[in-house]
Amino acid sequence: MEEVPQGCPGTGSAQAGRGASCQGCPNQRLCASGAGAAPDPAIEEIKEKLKTVKHKILVLSGKGGVGKSTFSAHLAHGLAEDENTQVALLDIDICGPSIPKMMGLEGEQVHQSGSGWSPVFLEDNLGVMSVGFLLSSPDDAVIWRGPKKNGMIKQFLRDVDWGEVDYLIVDTPPGTSDEHLSAVQYLSAAHVDGAVIITTPQEVSLQDVRKEISFCHKVKLPIIGVVENMSVFVCPKCKKESQIFPPTTGGAEVLCQDLKIPLLGKVPLDPHIGKSCDKGQSFLIDAPDSPAALAYRGIIQKIQEFCGLHQPKEEHLISS
Repeated sequence: MEEVPQGCPGTGSAQAGRGASCQGCPNQRLCASGAGAAPDPAIEEIKEKLKTVKHKILVLSGKGGVGKSTFSAHLAHGLAEDENTQVALLDIDICGPSIPKMMGLEGEQVHQSGSGWSPVFLEDNLGVMSVGFLLSSPDDAVIWRGPKKNGMIKQFLRDVDWGEVDYLIVDTPPGTSDEHLSAVQYLSAAHVDGAVIITTPQEVSLQDVRKEISFCHKVKLPIIGVVENMSVFVCPKCKKESQIFPPTTGGAEVLCQDLKIPLLGKVPLDPHIGKSCDKGQSFLIDAPDSPAALAYRGIIQKIQEFCGLHQPKEEHLISS
Protein backbone atom coordinates (compact mmCIF):
# COMPACT_ATOMS: atom_id res chain seq x y z
CA MET A 1 0.00 0.00 0.00
CA GLU A 2 1.14 3.55 -0.69
CA GLU A 3 1.63 6.20 2.00
CA VAL A 4 -1.54 6.81 3.99
CA PRO A 5 -3.09 10.23 4.70
CA GLN A 6 -3.45 11.82 8.12
CA GLY A 7 -6.61 10.70 9.91
CA CYS A 8 -6.59 7.29 8.20
CA PRO A 9 -9.20 5.10 9.99
CA GLY A 10 -7.09 1.98 9.36
CA THR A 11 -7.75 -1.08 7.24
CA GLY A 12 -9.57 -2.89 10.06
CA SER A 13 -12.11 -0.09 10.57
CA ALA A 14 -15.69 -0.14 9.29
CA GLN A 15 -14.88 3.28 7.79
CA ALA A 16 -11.94 1.91 5.78
CA GLY A 17 -12.11 3.45 2.30
CA ARG A 18 -15.31 5.32 3.21
CA GLY A 19 -14.25 7.99 5.71
CA ALA A 20 -13.75 11.66 4.88
CA SER A 21 -9.98 11.32 5.17
CA CYS A 22 -10.07 8.50 2.58
CA GLN A 23 -11.09 10.85 -0.22
CA GLY A 24 -8.26 11.14 -2.72
CA CYS A 25 -6.14 8.45 -1.05
CA PRO A 26 -4.51 6.10 -3.59
CA ASN A 27 -5.48 3.15 -1.35
CA GLN A 28 -9.17 4.06 -1.11
CA ARG A 29 -10.49 1.40 -3.48
CA LEU A 30 -8.28 -1.31 -1.93
CA CYS A 31 -9.41 -0.49 1.61
CA ALA A 32 -13.08 -0.27 0.65
CA SER A 33 -12.86 -3.74 -0.89
CA GLY A 34 -11.62 -5.21 2.39
CA ALA A 35 -8.48 -6.61 0.78
CA GLY A 36 -6.32 -4.22 2.77
CA ALA A 37 -7.40 -5.90 6.01
CA ALA A 38 -5.70 -9.17 5.07
CA PRO A 39 -2.84 -10.17 7.40
CA ASP A 40 0.55 -8.87 6.35
CA PRO A 41 2.52 -11.82 4.93
CA ALA A 42 5.58 -10.43 6.73
CA ILE A 43 4.09 -11.62 10.05
CA GLU A 44 4.63 -15.26 9.12
CA GLU A 45 8.03 -14.48 7.57
CA ILE A 46 9.13 -12.81 10.80
CA LYS A 47 7.83 -15.73 12.85
CA GLU A 48 9.97 -18.07 10.77
CA LYS A 49 13.01 -15.77 10.95
CA LEU A 50 12.81 -15.47 14.74
CA LYS A 51 12.38 -19.18 15.44
CA THR A 52 16.04 -19.19 16.50
CA VAL A 53 15.40 -16.49 19.14
CA LYS A 54 14.32 -17.96 22.49
CA HIS A 55 13.19 -14.84 24.36
CA LYS A 56 11.96 -11.48 23.08
CA ILE A 57 11.67 -8.47 25.41
CA LEU A 58 10.32 -5.01 24.55
CA VAL A 59 11.59 -2.06 26.58
CA LEU A 60 8.98 0.73 26.78
CA SER A 61 8.58 4.12 28.40
CA GLY A 62 5.78 6.64 28.48
CA LYS A 63 8.12 9.63 28.42
CA GLY A 64 11.45 10.34 26.80
CA GLY A 65 14.50 10.98 28.98
CA VAL A 66 13.64 8.46 31.70
CA GLY A 67 16.55 6.15 30.87
CA LYS A 68 14.89 3.59 28.60
CA SER A 69 17.75 3.20 26.13
CA THR A 70 20.25 3.29 28.99
CA PHE A 71 18.38 0.42 30.60
CA SER A 72 18.17 -1.50 27.30
CA ALA A 73 21.93 -1.14 26.81
CA HIS A 74 22.74 -2.34 30.32
CA LEU A 75 20.23 -5.17 30.14
CA ALA A 76 22.11 -6.35 27.05
CA HIS A 77 25.50 -5.86 28.74
CA GLY A 78 24.35 -7.70 31.86
CA LEU A 79 22.89 -10.68 30.02
CA ALA A 80 25.97 -10.95 27.79
CA GLU A 81 28.33 -11.21 30.78
CA ASP A 82 27.58 -14.92 30.61
CA GLU A 83 29.65 -15.99 27.59
CA ASN A 84 27.23 -18.85 26.96
CA THR A 85 24.28 -16.47 26.53
CA GLN A 86 23.74 -15.03 23.06
CA VAL A 87 22.19 -11.54 23.19
CA ALA A 88 20.74 -9.31 20.46
CA LEU A 89 19.84 -5.63 20.91
CA LEU A 90 17.51 -4.06 18.34
CA ASP A 91 17.02 -0.28 18.37
CA ILE A 92 13.71 0.74 16.73
CA ASP A 93 13.82 4.32 17.98
CA ILE A 94 13.97 5.44 14.36
CA CYS A 95 14.16 9.20 14.96
CA GLY A 96 16.40 9.10 18.05
CA PRO A 97 18.75 6.11 17.78
CA SER A 98 21.09 6.39 20.77
CA ILE A 99 22.10 2.73 21.08
CA PRO A 100 25.15 2.99 18.74
CA LYS A 101 26.61 5.73 20.95
CA MET A 102 25.83 3.94 24.22
CA MET A 103 27.33 0.68 22.98
CA GLY A 104 30.49 2.32 21.63
CA LEU A 105 29.59 1.40 18.04
CA GLU A 106 29.26 4.81 16.36
CA GLY A 107 30.59 4.78 12.81
CA GLU A 108 30.01 1.04 12.34
CA GLN A 109 28.24 -0.13 9.21
CA VAL A 110 25.79 -2.91 8.48
CA HIS A 111 26.78 -5.56 5.95
CA GLN A 112 24.49 -7.75 3.87
CA SER A 113 24.93 -11.42 3.14
CA GLY A 114 22.87 -14.09 1.45
CA SER A 115 20.98 -14.71 4.71
CA GLY A 116 20.17 -11.04 5.39
CA TRP A 117 21.64 -8.08 7.23
CA SER A 118 24.47 -8.91 9.61
CA PRO A 119 24.22 -7.18 13.02
CA VAL A 120 27.19 -5.26 14.39
CA PHE A 121 28.86 -7.34 17.09
CA LEU A 122 30.19 -5.69 20.23
CA GLU A 123 31.24 -9.07 21.59
CA ASP A 124 31.05 -12.56 20.13
CA ASN A 125 27.77 -13.02 22.03
CA LEU A 126 26.32 -9.50 21.74
CA GLY A 127 24.95 -8.25 18.41
CA VAL A 128 23.38 -4.84 17.80
CA MET A 129 21.19 -3.38 15.04
CA SER A 130 20.04 0.24 14.75
CA VAL A 131 18.96 2.70 12.09
CA GLY A 132 21.91 4.74 13.39
CA PHE A 133 24.22 2.37 11.50
CA LEU A 134 22.49 3.34 8.25
CA LEU A 135 23.05 7.09 8.61
CA SER A 136 26.01 8.80 6.98
CA SER A 137 26.43 10.97 10.09
CA PRO A 138 25.12 10.67 13.68
CA ASP A 139 23.87 14.25 13.29
CA ASP A 140 21.61 13.37 10.35
CA ALA A 141 17.89 13.76 11.11
CA VAL A 142 15.49 10.96 10.21
CA ILE A 143 12.37 12.75 8.96
CA TRP A 144 10.00 9.92 8.12
CA ARG A 145 6.24 9.47 8.25
CA GLY A 146 4.66 6.46 9.94
CA PRO A 147 4.54 4.06 6.98
CA LYS A 148 8.25 4.46 6.24
CA LYS A 149 9.13 3.87 9.92
CA ASN A 150 6.93 0.79 9.91
CA GLY A 151 8.67 -0.50 6.80
CA MET A 152 12.05 -0.08 8.50
CA ILE A 153 10.91 -2.02 11.58
CA LYS A 154 9.52 -4.78 9.37
CA GLN A 155 12.85 -4.98 7.56
CA PHE A 156 14.80 -5.15 10.83
CA LEU A 157 12.63 -7.98 12.17
CA ARG A 158 12.49 -9.92 8.90
CA ASP A 159 15.92 -9.40 7.36
CA VAL A 160 18.47 -9.26 10.20
CA ASP A 161 20.31 -12.57 10.55
CA TRP A 162 20.73 -12.89 14.33
CA GLY A 163 21.48 -16.59 14.30
CA GLU A 164 20.85 -18.61 17.48
CA VAL A 165 19.93 -16.06 20.18
CA ASP A 166 18.85 -16.45 23.81
CA TYR A 167 17.53 -12.90 24.31
CA LEU A 168 16.36 -10.29 21.80
CA ILE A 169 15.95 -6.88 23.47
CA VAL A 170 13.91 -4.35 21.49
CA ASP A 171 14.53 -0.73 22.49
CA THR A 172 11.49 1.32 21.46
CA PRO A 173 10.86 5.08 21.26
CA PRO A 174 8.84 6.71 24.06
CA GLY A 175 5.06 6.68 23.93
CA THR A 176 2.51 4.43 22.19
CA SER A 177 2.84 5.28 18.52
CA ASP A 178 3.33 3.69 15.11
CA GLU A 179 6.59 2.00 16.04
CA HIS A 180 5.05 0.19 19.00
CA LEU A 181 2.01 -0.96 17.07
CA SER A 182 4.25 -2.18 14.23
CA ALA A 183 6.53 -4.10 16.58
CA VAL A 184 3.57 -5.78 18.31
CA GLN A 185 1.84 -6.53 15.00
CA TYR A 186 4.89 -8.00 13.30
CA LEU A 187 5.78 -10.07 16.37
CA SER A 188 2.19 -11.27 16.84
CA ALA A 189 2.88 -14.76 15.51
CA ALA A 190 6.16 -15.09 17.39
CA HIS A 191 6.39 -15.60 21.13
CA VAL A 192 7.02 -12.31 22.95
CA ASP A 193 7.88 -12.80 26.62
CA GLY A 194 6.69 -9.31 27.52
CA ALA A 195 7.52 -5.67 28.13
CA VAL A 196 9.67 -3.90 30.67
CA ILE A 197 8.37 -0.38 31.36
CA ILE A 198 10.80 2.34 32.49
CA THR A 199 9.80 5.37 34.55
CA THR A 200 11.10 7.96 36.99
CA PRO A 201 9.43 8.58 40.40
CA GLN A 202 7.55 11.82 39.72
CA GLU A 203 3.85 11.86 38.84
CA VAL A 204 4.40 13.58 35.47
CA SER A 205 6.24 10.42 34.35
CA LEU A 206 3.88 7.98 36.05
CA GLN A 207 0.91 9.50 34.21
CA ASP A 208 2.36 8.29 30.93
CA VAL A 209 3.31 4.92 32.42
CA ARG A 210 -0.38 4.31 33.09
CA LYS A 211 -1.03 4.95 29.39
CA GLU A 212 1.77 2.52 28.49
CA ILE A 213 0.24 -0.14 30.74
CA SER A 214 -3.16 0.46 29.14
CA PHE A 215 -1.52 0.01 25.72
CA CYS A 216 -0.02 -3.31 26.79
CA HIS A 217 -3.39 -4.55 28.06
CA LYS A 218 -5.17 -3.51 24.84
CA VAL A 219 -2.70 -5.31 22.56
CA LYS A 220 -2.38 -8.27 24.98
CA LEU A 221 1.33 -7.71 25.51
CA PRO A 222 2.44 -9.27 28.83
CA ILE A 223 4.10 -6.89 31.29
CA ILE A 224 7.24 -8.27 32.89
CA GLY A 225 7.38 -5.33 35.29
CA VAL A 226 8.26 -1.71 35.92
CA VAL A 227 11.71 -0.25 36.60
CA GLU A 228 12.00 3.04 38.49
CA ASN A 229 15.05 4.91 37.26
CA MET A 230 16.67 7.83 39.11
CA SER A 231 14.84 6.82 42.28
CA VAL A 232 17.27 8.53 44.68
CA PHE A 233 20.69 10.14 44.52
CA VAL A 234 23.31 8.60 46.78
CA CYS A 235 26.07 11.07 47.69
CA PRO A 236 29.42 9.41 46.81
CA LYS A 237 31.08 10.99 49.87
CA CYS A 238 28.64 10.85 52.78
CA LYS A 239 26.36 8.14 51.26
CA LYS A 240 23.29 10.18 52.19
CA GLU A 241 20.24 9.65 49.97
CA SER A 242 18.43 12.60 48.35
CA GLN A 243 15.28 12.55 46.24
CA ILE A 244 16.04 14.58 43.11
CA PHE A 245 12.65 13.62 41.62
CA PRO A 246 10.30 13.41 44.64
CA PRO A 247 7.65 10.66 44.36
CA THR A 248 4.74 12.96 45.20
CA THR A 249 2.17 10.20 44.57
CA GLY A 250 4.25 7.33 45.92
CA GLY A 251 6.37 6.64 42.84
CA ALA A 252 6.47 3.40 40.88
CA GLU A 253 6.02 1.34 44.04
CA VAL A 254 2.50 2.64 44.75
CA LEU A 255 1.59 2.57 41.05
CA CYS A 256 2.58 -1.11 40.81
CA GLN A 257 0.66 -1.96 43.97
CA ASP A 258 -2.46 -0.22 42.64
CA LEU A 259 -2.29 -1.86 39.21
CA LYS A 260 -1.00 -5.24 40.48
CA ILE A 261 2.11 -5.14 38.31
CA PRO A 262 5.57 -6.30 39.47
CA LEU A 263 8.07 -3.63 40.46
CA LEU A 264 11.34 -5.07 39.18
CA GLY A 265 13.50 -2.61 41.09
CA LYS A 266 14.67 0.94 41.68
CA VAL A 267 17.89 2.24 40.13
CA PRO A 268 19.47 5.18 41.97
CA LEU A 269 20.69 8.23 40.07
CA ASP A 270 24.42 7.88 39.47
CA PRO A 271 26.40 10.37 37.30
CA HIS A 272 28.76 7.55 36.33
CA ILE A 273 25.96 5.87 34.36
CA GLY A 274 25.79 8.84 31.98
CA LYS A 275 29.58 8.98 31.72
CA SER A 276 29.78 5.29 30.85
CA CYS A 277 27.10 5.66 28.17
CA ASP A 278 28.85 8.66 26.63
CA LYS A 279 32.06 6.62 26.46
CA GLY A 280 30.21 3.63 25.03
CA GLN A 281 31.15 1.41 27.96
CA SER A 282 29.26 -0.82 30.36
CA PHE A 283 28.53 0.84 33.70
CA LEU A 284 28.26 -2.66 35.17
CA ILE A 285 31.96 -3.12 34.47
CA ASP A 286 33.02 0.47 35.27
CA ALA A 287 31.38 0.49 38.72
CA PRO A 288 30.44 -3.13 39.53
CA ASP A 289 29.91 -2.59 43.28
CA SER A 290 27.91 0.65 43.09
CA PRO A 291 24.30 0.70 44.37
CA ALA A 292 23.05 1.33 40.82
CA ALA A 293 24.99 -1.63 39.37
CA LEU A 294 23.67 -3.90 42.11
CA ALA A 295 20.14 -2.68 41.39
CA TYR A 296 20.61 -3.40 37.67
CA ARG A 297 21.82 -6.91 38.40
CA GLY A 298 18.84 -7.62 40.66
CA ILE A 299 16.45 -6.44 37.94
CA ILE A 300 18.20 -8.47 35.25
CA GLN A 301 17.93 -11.58 37.41
CA LYS A 302 14.16 -11.05 37.83
CA ILE A 303 13.76 -10.67 34.05
CA GLN A 304 15.68 -13.90 33.48
CA GLU A 305 13.48 -15.67 36.03
CA PHE A 306 10.33 -14.36 34.34
CA CYS A 307 11.51 -15.57 30.92
CA GLY A 308 12.42 -18.94 32.40
CA LEU A 309 8.91 -19.37 33.77
CA HIS A 310 7.17 -18.20 30.59
CA GLN A 311 8.39 -20.56 27.90
CA PRO A 312 7.09 -20.16 24.31
CA LYS A 313 3.45 -21.00 23.77
CA GLU A 314 0.71 -20.05 21.34
CA GLU A 315 0.73 -16.26 21.02
CA HIS A 316 -2.32 -14.04 21.34
CA LEU A 317 -1.01 -10.54 20.55
CA ILE A 318 -3.09 -8.41 18.19
CA SER A 319 -2.23 -9.16 14.58
CA SER A 320 -3.79 -6.25 12.79
